[in-house]
Amino acid sequence: MTEKQVQLLGFEKQVDDGGGSWDTYHYYTYKVALGLEFISNASDEIKEGEEWFIEFFNSEPTIRFYKFEEVQALINMLERNKVK
Repeated sequence: MTEKQVQLLGFEKQVDDGGGSWDTYHYYTYKVALGLEFISNASDEIKEGEEWFIEFFNSEPTIRFYKFEEVQALINMLERNKVK
């Protein structure tokens, strides 16, 4: 998926300056609920020709999504079923 698609899904950009080093990079997060959050790969991990992916944050095993439509459907389902 492209970075633009990650943004369209409502992910928030997080910028990390590497603790003051010259290597600044960014990644995206999306919080559904306490303890249920998604995170993207970081911009400095993407090599030419590769795309962005989304993972559940801190899951074991890692659960990873590459398709915009799958992430969109999952987020819509989770948001729709939140009890407020």
